[in-house]
Amino acid sequence: MNDRNKNENMNKPATGSGNVPASSRGAPAGASQAGSVNDASLQRRPGAVFGHGGPRALMPGEKSKDFKGTMKKLIAYLGPYRWAFIIVMVLATLATILGIMGPKILGTATTTLFDGVVKQITHKGSIDFTRIGQILLIVIGLYVSSAILQYIQGWVVSGIAVKITYTLRKDILTKINKMPFRAFDSTNHGEILSRMTNDVDTVNQTLSQSLSQMITSLMTIIGALVMMLTISWQMTLVAMVMIPLSIGLVRFIVKRSQKYFKTQQDYLGHVNGHIEEIFGAHTVVKAYSGEAKAVSTFNDLNTTLYQAAWKSQFLSSIMMPLMNFVGNLGYVAVAISGGYLAAKKMVTVGDIQAFLQYVRSFTQPITQVANISNVLQQTAAAAERIFAFLASEEEPKEEAVKRAAPGKGRTALETGMSAISGKVEFRHVRFGYLPGQAIIKDFSATILPGQKVAIVGPTGAGKTTLVKLLMRFYEPESGEILIDGVPVRNVPRDVVRSWFGMVLQDTWLFSGTVKNNIAYGKHDAREDEIEEAAKAAHVDHFVRAFPEGYDLVLNEETTNISQGQKQLLTIARAMLAKPPMLILDEATSNVDTHTELLIQKAMLALMQGRTSFVIAHRLSTIRDADLILVMDHGDIVEQGTHNELLAKCGFYAELYNSQFDESAEARAACS
Repeated sequence: MNDRNKNENMNKPATGSGNVPASSRGAPAGASQAGSVNDASLQRRPGAVFGHGGPRALMPGEKSKDFKGTMKKLIAYLGPYRWAFIIVMVLATLATILGIMGPKILGTATTTLFDGVVKQITHKGSIDFTRIGQILLIVIGLYVSSAILQYIQGWVVSGIAVKITYTLRKDILTKINKMPFRAFDSTNHGEILSRMTNDVDTVNQTLSQSLSQMITSLMTIIGALVMMLTISWQMTLVAMVMIPLSIGLVRFIVKRSQKYFKTQQDYLGHVNGHIEEIFGAHTVVKAYSGEAKAVSTFNDLNTTLYQAAWKSQFLSSIMMPLMNFVGNLGYVAVAISGGYLAAKKMVTVGDIQAFLQYVRSFTQPITQVANISNVLQQTAAAAERIFAFLASEEEPKEEAVKRAAPGKGRTALETGMSAISGKVEFRHVRFGYLPGQAIIKDFSATILPGQKVAIVGPTGAGKTTLVKLLMRFYEPESGEILIDGVPVRNVPRDVVRSWFGMVLQDTWLFSGTVKNNIAYGKHDAREDEIEEAAKAAHVDHFVRAFPEGYDLVLNEETTNISQGQKQLLTIARAMLAKPPMLILDEATSNVDTHTELLIQKAMLALMQGRTSFVIAHRLSTIRDADLILVMDHGDIVEQGTHNELLAKCGFYAELYNSQFDESAEARAACS
């Protein structure tokens, strides 16, 4: 768990773009995402031309390479919910129509009130409050009905968006499990996390908020324009003049503020990345007296962030007053033209009031639509990355493998773990992580059942790579690996991996209890079996020292137990699984000398009767191995027992003598 969380913290994405980590310095997700949330909220914030514009309402967003193709794929995900979306569109249309009718009908109440006041002044009648009350009840009914329809619409859309988000995340996780290990060699962990978090969330927010808002905005624009034209085409023309002026003003400010917003966003990630890096390694910083340099770097980054932030905020802040000014000009122009037309008896007072409401209803959705179109571009870019990931390379399907070679492979599958004796053969295996760059060139060896095989050699010799091939994490370029005479390529990967228990130098534990971590390799294990494995791995004594015992919950960074104790837990996990074969990759490197001796005794008992592969750098731990394979540059250069290899005075003897001060006789024998 500690390694996993470490990778996640260092590689989490910085912004909604999702295609890069927070920064090359390992910026933390929280910091960078905080910036991206603010940025995204500004972009999603609906604005109106007359006094309701967001500071980045019309700022261009990230664009996809294939907008139409990506949207088609996204719409395919909506396929199972097409009837629900039709219902949403109908509800949105009805809600908009009911809302649009309100001002016109309310205008009749204003006209009735105005006419009544005139009659009272001229002593020709009185105000018809009954008529006004009826009109107000109708308007209230329209607005309440519209609100109810909008609520139902939002409820349906949110449900669909969450289901699609669930499906996308499930598909991504399924895809990860189908991808070959080779695919992760060139893929940053942060990028994969970003697909499942930022990109999926971007799609979810668009579906749950922007999509229904766009439908409503389009319907509102059309409805308001129609109603404005029915009241007065002259007043409509006056209102239309203000729109180009407002849009031009927004674009003028956005064009100048965009670069500062981008700089602010970039340096927000840099500042937080620097802080995370320094505090994450504060011991090293203090040990080497690097405080002054760290503060100097922070000041440089913070100054750049400050300059970009105040400029972007200043330009954003002046937009609202300017938009309010233009909006007020529009209202004044409409009021003057309306008053003139009312004096000419071409419109009524209620029509002027209704028209002013329609002006607001018309202009506000225009900027909303422009803003949403920008969000759709960002959504298409996020969805494009998701679909590109879902379309990436997969491991060959196991069903096809079994059909291709149904003989022994299927027999091994049916017999299960208990029938595996543990004979392993490598026949002229060649492999490289990159094409044309072989790490293992021509590897051949035969390991008999129950043998303890040690694999030794310098760093980069191919020791761990050999184990990865054995577990079918990778496939050889040529040659083959056989277990009990069966080529492993003929056996499903999950079956091959079930034959092995692994204890690695890099411990991996997940957030959960000690009991659950030990039982990770055998989910149906009984408590007495867990405790038996824990005792064999010398875990029981320190676990019972905690008040919670086996129910102790390991925290996120597993800092409530030591590194050596974590190693012991992984050994107990392998002991509980009791597989027919074992892989130990420097499994005792993180424990003290006394505990190492105890673990070695437990390991000897565990390895009894099981084929074991031990990767070791400390050659003192593998003196009793049945077979030692000495690797150098991907080839076996020597093989034999400890004494046989020392007697040869070859590469192994050189490695061994470099670690220990052998006797003068031993040195003389190899001189």
